[in-house]
Amino acid sequence: QVQLVESGGGLVQAGGSLRLSCAASGRTFRAYAMGWFRQAPGKEREFVAAISWASAGAFYLDSVKGRFTISRVKDKNTLYLQMNSLRPEDTAVYYCAASQRIGVLARTPTSNDFGSWGQGTQVTVSS
Repeated sequence: QVQLVESGGGLVQAGGSLRLSCAASGRTFRAYAMGWFRQAPGKEREFVAAISWASAGAFYLDSVKGRFTISRVKDKNTLYLQMNSLRPEDTAVYYCAASQRIGVLARTPTSNDFGSWGQGTQVTVSS
């Protein structure tokens, strides 16, 4: 079983930056892809970014392209999300997720493609 633990959330002013981390552990950690999702109050969980664990090919929600960068360090089993130029509409709980589904990155991933989830970390951007 894979355990995912996020950290790095907090309160920041619009235009500021935060870096989220997600540490993966478990007896055998294998993932085809990992990703970040977010859920704002009263809204559905939405895809933010995903990365191929092997190749580091990355995919983004259109509204975060050029502002957010997803990356991973394989030998530390750690996923990151660098968030710059934050906007109030980025306010949400951010979740780290892992997928063992081959081909999940052939199209925009959905939450159903990911079988392991972290507990979430709050990101609040003030205007």
